[in-house]
Amino acid sequence: MTDIVTFGETMIRLSPPDHLRLEQTSSLNLSAGGAELNVAAGVARLGFESAYVSRLPSNPLGRLIANKAREFGVDVSHIVWADGERVGVYFVEYGAEPRPTRVYYDRKDSAFAHIQPSMVNWDEVLHGVKLFHVGGITPALSASAFATQKEAMIAARKAGCLVSYDVNYRAALWPIEEARKAQLPLMEHVDILITSLPDQPNISELLSGLNGDNPEDVAQKVAEKFGFKAVLVSMRKSLSAQRASLTSLAFAENQTYTDRRYEVETIDPLGGGDACVAGFLTGYLEGDVQHAVRLGNAFSALQQTAPTDLPWPTRAEVEALIVEGKTSMSR
Repeated sequence: MTDIVTFGETMIRLSPPDHLRLEQTSSLNLSAGGAELNVAAGVARLGFESAYVSRLPSNPLGRLIANKAREFGVDVSHIVWADGERVGVYFVEYGAEPRPTRVYYDRKDSAFAHIQPSMVNWDEVLHGVKLFHVGGITPALSASAFATQKEAMIAARKAGCLVSYDVNYRAALWPIEEARKAQLPLMEHVDILITSLPDQPNISELLSGLNGDNPEDVAQKVAEKFGFKAVLVSMRKSLSAQRASLTSLAFAENQTYTDRRYEVETIDPLGGGDACVAGFLTGYLEGDVQHAVRLGNAFSALQQTAPTDLPWPTRAEVEALIVEGKTSMSR
């Protein structure tokens, strides 16, 4: 039985090796990446059964993405396949101080952006599922993707699933005013809200106009305003192009849960927030909010120490880091 289902776009990811810039490289490393697939892979890596729903072109690149999901044990049987369409692409140019890491997107008119309501049998997909996870990128891609996600969220509530929603605001996709107008009506279908600071706008600003710079206060105010069961806030501070400090907190059950701050050598910062989400959702479904925060925080720290968005740490590694607070040579 599937525990968690996620829905969203996955793209082909291309990056120059050895910190080369795109203009100077003669080769590109290829992988796959997308927030919702990253989460599905993460919860599978941590021991839960997950499924990923999307719309992909029926060509080698679409199959590559599905095969990558299968590699993590993610069920891809509900993917909608499209003939004669394209997959989105993004390029990651790794920085070195003082040059930042940059991401460039080529995702317009992708197969996923053309998804339509009723293409997915949500009653079948969500039957017996514990949690359905979506995010704020999908509504920005197209009106039909937005409508399909809303359809899915309503179906999830009808099926008795918890619904988690990662704000995941991207200024390159839409202005904050448009994002607020589109997403506010979705909040009535959300149980767990997720956001990150400071790379995203304050969630109180995005969703409700509430003031507050303290993440603990913001999480509580937003949870109380919308009646969320939980609000997760991940906080990442870049110390240099290769180092970061990160932590997270959650407000749930009328209290705030916090954790230690990790200093991380960031081989690849992309996907760190998704790993935090995967760890938190896993722990939350296991019934321990405090451990959920710790699990997400540690999983995120370890995930950023290897290339690509997808999470490779094992559950044993994550649990050991939680206990020990640091890693040492293992032989």
